[in-house]
Amino acid sequence: MRVAIIGQGYVGLTIAVGAAGAGHVVIGFDVDKELVTQLNSGLSHIEGISDSQLKGFLSSSSYTATTDASSVNGCDVVVIAVPTPLTESREPDLSFVHAAVELIQNNVKTPTLIINESTSYPGTLRKEIAARINSTQHLYASSPERVDPGNTQWGTKNTPRLIGGLTTEAVSKAKEFYSSFCDTVIEVSSPEVAEAAKIFENTFRQVNIALVNEFAQIADALGISGREVLDAAATKPYGFMEFNPGPGVGGHCIPVDPTYLAYVANEVGVPATFIKRANEVNLAMPAYVVKRVIAGAGGSVKGKSVVVVGVSYKANVADTRETPAASVIDLLRGAGASVSWHDPLVGSWRGESSAELGASDVAVVVTKHDVVSLADIKKSAYVFDCTGLIPGADGI
Repeated sequence: MRVAIIGQGYVGLTIAVGAAGAGHVVIGFDVDKELVTQLNSGLSHIEGISDSQLKGFLSSSSYTATTDASSVNGCDVVVIAVPTPLTESREPDLSFVHAAVELIQNNVKTPTLIINESTSYPGTLRKEIAARINSTQHLYASSPERVDPGNTQWGTKNTPRLIGGLTTEAVSKAKEFYSSFCDTVIEVSSPEVAEAAKIFENTFRQVNIALVNEFAQIADALGISGREVLDAAATKPYGFMEFNPGPGVGGHCIPVDPTYLAYVANEVGVPATFIKRANEVNLAMPAYVVKRVIAGAGGSVKGKSVVVVGVSYKANVADTRETPAASVIDLLRGAGASVSWHDPLVGSWRGESSAELGASDVAVVVTKHDVVSLADIKKSAYVFDCTGLIPGADGI
């Protein structure tokens, strides 16, 4: 098949490589000229896809990146894999999806299977994509992405894939496409079911993380170790699933998807109070972390040197989207601290560069990459650990 994938970020490039590896001819479209040049030079920007792997697909002409929108015409499949972020007021932002729809309207002139992988609320494929394109010559299906950056156990091939379509033919064609590079393809009754499943998966995680974050605060106030309590509870062989506290949630999914679910719930008259409360708890965690750091550092960080260790949202990846480290740093600076940050995977971020780990007054460990030395972290006079990985350190 000839396949066009709109968006070459974490999701789009992952699907492009999977499809190219299955023998499809893949066109990776993106509006970012610098990214397209980088990809066509064989340089991967995401974990799990090596430069040599990408260069192999480029040399065999099974993959090419482009900013030419007309290149999507004549493809058998067009996959939408663009961001679905939140606005500054934390409302769903479908502007990238709408831009992809406009691209398809203006350039796709032949019958095509259009698949949406971008995470959004139920009804997005039907109302925001198919209805806007308004062409009966195309087939429409939804298969929400399940990409987990840095996960070495579960990837595109072995993670079960959900498919819901507007017609039986669309489901059949989508199943044929994904079965070529995914081990398990599961059909559901409608695209709305597939869309809802994706955002509920991450809402489930958001809510449970909020629960343990709230419990960690309760345990600290009670003078007991919240992490020890959670480990003890996890010895029960049934009825309990372990989640760990942290400085908040990051990445594109967990901080965002529950808001999409709450939004559509409100639209149909069911206020998602539980989901909203979970969002509030997790968004407030950076402030709780800074409060604990100030207390542990003697009641003030004014004028003190503070290094924040790890600014990506999870260990062993360079992804800083929605990272709670941003709020931790801003709040520490607001309290008068002289703040630097150390993250060898990120390197540069928000106009600043990663600093070396030295003997700071305070080290706040937000994310612990494997390559970061415990000994270097402990050079600081006081260490506050958000990860539970630093023996003997104060922390959540």
